[in-house]
Amino acid sequence: MSINQNSDNLQLDTKRHSFAHLMAAAVEIYFRQESFRNKTEIPNIQFGVGPVIENGCYYDFILPRNLVPEDLKGISKVINDLIKKDLVFERKELEMDEAIKLFKSKGQLLKVELLENLRDKGTTSLSEEEKRDVLNGETPIITTYSIRNTKTDEVIFEDLCKGPHIEMVDYKDINYGLDKFSASYWRGDQERGVNMQRLYAVVMDTGEELLNFFSQREEAKLRDHRTLNTQLRFFTISEMVGAGLTMMQPKGQTIRRLIQNYLWQMHKNRGYQEVWTPHMAREALYQASGHAKHYLDDMFSVYGGTSKENFYLKPMNCPHHMQLFADNKFSYRDMPIRYFEHATCYRDEKTGQLSGLTRVRNITQDDGHLFCKLDQLKDEINTIVELIKEFMQTFGMTPKWVSLSVRDNSDGWLGSDDMWIIAEEALRESAIKNQIPYKVVEGEAAFYGPKLDFMFEDCIGRQQQLSTIQVDFNLPERFNLSFVNEKGDPEKPVVVHRAISGSAERFMGVLIEHYAGKFPFWLAPEQIRILTINDQVLPYVEQIKLELDQVVLMKPLKYNELRFTIDSRSESLGKKIREAKLEKIPMLMVIGDKDVEAGQVSIEYNGESVKLGLGELRGYLEGLNN
Repeated sequence: MSINQNSDNLQLDTKRHSFAHLMAAAVEIYFRQESFRNKTEIPNIQFGVGPVIENGCYYDFILPRNLVPEDLKGISKVINDLIKKDLVFERKELEMDEAIKLFKSKGQLLKVELLENLRDKGTTSLSEEEKRDVLNGETPIITTYSIRNTKTDEVIFEDLCKGPHIEMVDYKDINYGLDKFSASYWRGDQERGVNMQRLYAVVMDTGEELLNFFSQREEAKLRDHRTLNTQLRFFTISEMVGAGLTMMQPKGQTIRRLIQNYLWQMHKNRGYQEVWTPHMAREALYQASGHAKHYLDDMFSVYGGTSKENFYLKPMNCPHHMQLFADNKFSYRDMPIRYFEHATCYRDEKTGQLSGLTRVRNITQDDGHLFCKLDQLKDEINTIVELIKEFMQTFGMTPKWVSLSVRDNSDGWLGSDDMWIIAEEALRESAIKNQIPYKVVEGEAAFYGPKLDFMFEDCIGRQQQLSTIQVDFNLPERFNLSFVNEKGDPEKPVVVHRAISGSAERFMGVLIEHYAGKFPFWLAPEQIRILTINDQVLPYVEQIKLELDQVVLMKPLKYNELRFTIDSRSESLGKKIREAKLEKIPMLMVIGDKDVEAGQVSIEYNGESVKLGLGELRGYLEGLNN
């Protein structure tokens, strides 16, 4: 294994990679100690790979038994003992045959397999340089790293690795926590049936960062939208309907509709036209778009019993929108054309990957497609980025950074060099203009154009990838789209795909966790609950209702009528208040005999209590700006 040299923090990733080796050594020692205590045969643990991942590392093993939670404490004790010793990492270079012989002698058959694959085919996950050497008939030099105790000269672990690693193990500099374990498969090949166990560790620069990570993890568990849903009932997933097919309960649908209305409000003021397309199409559409060749296995097929035709539930909206554009005769004066649609698409996601609202099979996108001239691209992209920022800031989220996916020096990129240069620079300049840090990722662009993926930080510091802007030179070519340019000749437009919230389902899941189920006043499915002390106040409550029915909020969503209920049950006021707070109702209005006599309303909102005259109520509510 090796570390990505384009790492954002090479020093930390080097430490994490070194810890993966240290953890592997500790696992072997731990099971050897167990066999000694139990007077059983010393196990031959097979080592897989141990790469760096976000926040830490993992290592794959074939172990004599399945790991249990109690093992984490025991393995941690071994690690703590190791890091107090005088340990160093040492690099060694070997010829291929020498390396194979070494790992055969250790009984490490998985490592031998990697080396033999590299020797014969160049098909390991080692470096591209090594693969090229193999294909050119050269034998690459293999490197190993060992961990040695300088006091005893004992080598406690040796692994096939390109590095780099830290030089010395300093216990003051190792801030880690063993996180979890799971099942895995050798080289990800489930059919081959080589079952392994994967042990994860979190490794940070400081103890404070480590503590913050696990604290955030605990907070995230409390905010899990699936857990909150059992209490608040935003959505339902029914086995009879199907896994990954979400249905909105009244509360969830209210939130969903308000978000959709807000999105359309923002788009119609920026020159978008709303369109609608059906949920399915003939296979011919996806053959023309190219999706049939690469995406058919992820699509749901529908057979027409009467028509005897094959249809597919649409996995995305873009091919339909291409047909809308094609059915017009646009000139350069009409450009750009901006289509907007809130449309549900369907993708056959793997059952094991489905998760609440954040990974579903019905994906409702706030989808937009722009058709523009090349010289309009920069302004259009900048407008989209501004729209994304404004939308997300409404929910208290700002872009943390964007991933700019561009082409590399390889072949196969569709479109001219000039088009790519203009598109990549337009995306880059927009990020700079909007003061959003960006990371260039070479080779990660789609073959048909570059893209921007926006990362946002929620209220507990987790990063969420939501909005996307994708430039496309492919679909205009495949569908032979054109407009009449200034010279009277047909010219192909550039297409820009963009989604502001990503998908309605995932965005709702993110918001439920972001707000911990307590939505801001303008977005709450139930904004006000009126609690009565006795039935004698009900005639006065009718007067309050008349006032509330006239209140229309205008920010951030215009013409947002109030949503309120009345709890007039014969229950104690304390019980009514407790239940309303458990349901996370933003505003409570308590009406008793004294309120009726004074012609006032007692309000509890945002942790504060206020009494208002009936005539002041409307102005107070319309003045709320959240």
